[in-house]
Amino acid sequence: MTNPLHFETTLHDDHGNPSPPRVVDPAARKRRPGAAAVSDAIRDEKSKRKAMIVRACIYIAGTHLFAGFVILLFALGNRH
Repeated sequence: MTNPLHFETTLHDDHGNPSPPRVVDPAARKRRPGAAAVSDAIRDEKSKRKAMIVRACIYIAGTHLFAGFVILLFALGNRH
């Protein structure tokens, strides 16, 4: 099993002091410059889809409640 994070070190900084290791994600090097925009677009699309599903459930529930109320009015109006 390999470690997904690689450590890179430079021997010394500008003042001659040893610099600490820097953690670098190898997948970050392979990403394209526009990858963040694509990721944001996918996230935005998923949030719009979720909002649409919630809105549809609310509309369906509201319509059923209204239909139930109308049926109740007919049932009560039919009684003598």
